[in-house]
Amino acid sequence: MKTYRHLFFDLDHTLWDFEKNADETLRTLFELHDLGRYGFSVDTFIARYSEVNHALWRLYQANKIDQKALRSIRFTRTLTKLGVPEEEHPADISAQFTDLLPYKSAVFPYTHEVLDYLRDKGYVMHLITNGFQDIQHIKLASSRLTDYFVEVVTSEHIGCLKPDRRIFDHALERAGTTAAESLMIGDNLECDVLGAFNAGIDQVYFNPEKRRHFAQITYEISCLSELKQILQ
Repeated sequence: MKTYRHLFFDLDHTLWDFEKNADETLRTLFELHDLGRYGFSVDTFIARYSEVNHALWRLYQANKIDQKALRSIRFTRTLTKLGVPEEEHPADISAQFTDLLPYKSAVFPYTHEVLDYLRDKGYVMHLITNGFQDIQHIKLASSRLTDYFVEVVTSEHIGCLKPDRRIFDHALERAGTTAAESLMIGDNLECDVLGAFNAGIDQVYFNPEKRRHFAQITYEISCLSELKQILQ
């Protein structure tokens, strides 16, 4: 089996459980703004927000909208789709979401156990994330992940998004390593897996929902604990 020294992780949806943390935050906002008075449930609010947010993130990753637009549009569009009159949209709901979300601490099962194992095995670990720079370090601190990672490379700082090869090349340079001795672990087939492949880096596709696909990847796991079998 190939020997790796440096491990590059994605953060959201790979270690930090974005869906669970966003769910908690949206429930808080639903109650804070008494959105139930418009006749929809909190679960409907969350489901509609998730649909809108995922669509806008695809546009953001394609460089078709910027960070400011994504953050503001996702709530105006969600509430409009749910029938809330535009003049009654809470003006501060987007800022409140951004303020509350990064302090949530849910991570995927076995996250700390596996990271402890990998650190004890001598692997040097880093992050490569498309998440917004102003909140990534808060997320890491809130979920007790900060101390595991040597380099935190954000797309916003580099000026390009995964799967752009430049962010992977920059991460390798920052880490002082090569593609041959590196491994990328992430949940997104295009951003993480294809991006790493194009940079010559082996990949682990984290697929907890076991989605069917036809991509050629180095490794695939459905639970982070399986990394122990790959990285012994």
